[in-house]
Amino acid sequence: MTQRDGVDSQGRTVLRKTLKRAQVADFFSNLPHCLVGMEACASSTYWARVIESCGHTAKRIHPKFVKPYLMAEKNDPNDAEAICEAVQRPRMRFVPNKTQEQADIQAIHRVRRSFVQARTAAINQVRGLLAENGIILKQGACHVRFHLPSIIDDHENGLSGTMRQLLRSQYENITFLDARIAEQNKVLKDIVKEHEACRRLMQIPGVGVLTASILLTVAGTVQDFKNGREFAAYLGLVPRQHSTGGKRRLLGISKRGDSYVRTLLIHGGRAVLRAMKMDREPLGDGARNAWLVSLIDRRGHNRASVALANRTARIAWSMLAHGTEYAKAA
Repeated sequence: MTQRDGVDSQGRTVLRKTLKRAQVADFFSNLPHCLVGMEACASSTYWARVIESCGHTAKRIHPKFVKPYLMAEKNDPNDAEAICEAVQRPRMRFVPNKTQEQADIQAIHRVRRSFVQARTAAINQVRGLLAENGIILKQGACHVRFHLPSIIDDHENGLSGTMRQLLRSQYENITFLDARIAEQNKVLKDIVKEHEACRRLMQIPGVGVLTASILLTVAGTVQDFKNGREFAAYLGLVPRQHSTGGKRRLLGISKRGDSYVRTLLIHGGRAVLRAMKMDREPLGDGARNAWLVSLIDRRGHNRASVALANRTARIAWSMLAHGTEYAKAA
């Protein structure tokens, strides 16, 4: 059951109706074109596409931006009134809607990530089981893949038959997950080849197949962001503020938005810094390298990685918004 509230241009309530899920599409198809606001919760991307297909303008709002407009207790009618009030605010920030293609690419990333997490858990479990039997393996998936078959076949290491069978099952599970991850990697590579925007994004240092494809989904319509800083703030890569009385106090990054996207950008920044450590001019961008070297000396390696991720996000927005190629600093 969903609660629908409608207000006119003066804010007066002109519609209040409770609908079942199966009735929502028919209701909006028979409604005159209007602005529809909803919380950015589970399945809201789908319903935004359905509502826009009926000719309406659908805008999604983060639940924490709706909360200040909630009057009295929390229930469906009060929530609907709060959304009606929030969507009319001229300075309200909205969550970009996703096309079906963008939702599909994001789903591929989510499934791939679940496979990676399951593989990591299986590898750690294998190392723990071996340690309980006096066999120590180094950290890293490559060591488990390389040494586990020989450990299972070695009848002199004291492992019981039950433990050997259990480890063999886990090794087959790890091999299966490796194959599933490779499949998802191939699908993402094919997507990147098909999209000219992704190929241009991969010109940015620290941006690979994963980062380029997921940036294509979270950017939504680039017109939803006024500038690169707003896009970086949407990803949670800008400092939080706790300022008052004219005194500015900047804290750590806000960590808003999708943690997966932010992680990829920061790891990409770490990869660039690692390349710089091996060669001060790995990509021929001397101005950027000088800025990073100075930043590392002043603030440390981790903060420099986050700052570079922020910069990468701004460059990516500019390239998507203006259709330009990556240009190295002079």
